[in-house]
Amino acid sequence: MSVYEGVTHLPHAQLSDPTWNYVVLGVAFVFESTSAYFAFKAFRREMKGQGVIKTIRASKDPTTFTVLFEDTAALLGLVVAFLGIFFAHLFNNPYPDGVASIVIGVILALVAAFLAYESKGLLIGEAVDPETLASIRSIAGADDAVEEVRKSLTMHFGPNDVLLTLDIRFKKELSAEEITMAVNRLETKMRARHPEIRHIFIEAKSLK
Repeated sequence: MSVYEGVTHLPHAQLSDPTWNYVVLGVAFVFESTSAYFAFKAFRREMKGQGVIKTIRASKDPTTFTVLFEDTAALLGLVVAFLGIFFAHLFNNPYPDGVASIVIGVILALVAAFLAYESKGLLIGEAVDPETLASIRSIAGADDAVEEVRKSLTMHFGPNDVLLTLDIRFKKELSAEEITMAVNRLETKMRARHPEIRHIFIEAKSLK
């Protein structure tokens, strides 16, 4: 809509008193800056020494960075709108205002595309990060009853709700009761280390 408004505004562009435009932009900037400040504080807690892009890709809760990027896009849009109005009156030319509207639309579209790209994995069932998966396999492999950790699959149902399936080959001399105890032991250890793993299915390959 912003691009549409800019395109349709260009052929019929007119200058008017910008006072109320500046007032509205100033008030909007104050509110958006406040929202962006709190969004950035929440986002920084998730960073833990990582870069911005790495934090976004590792995050399983898109709400935090979605709000931050939306506020950032809004602030950029307000700056572009201010510059459009300012230069339109500075040069007594109404076209910068229409161009600014088109630029704002492009900014919003780019941010929306980026957020959709980064969030799509959670919509279709994203796996845990490689570090977590390596930790899970290490826990399983370190157990005395385990001969080999074969396949391991994970899927996020939510930020703190993960499904884990493990294909494990236990030592052939173990009895069915000992394998059951080993499975229970592994589940307890994994949930203690990674409480977000709420559903664990272990397929036992052994006794051969």
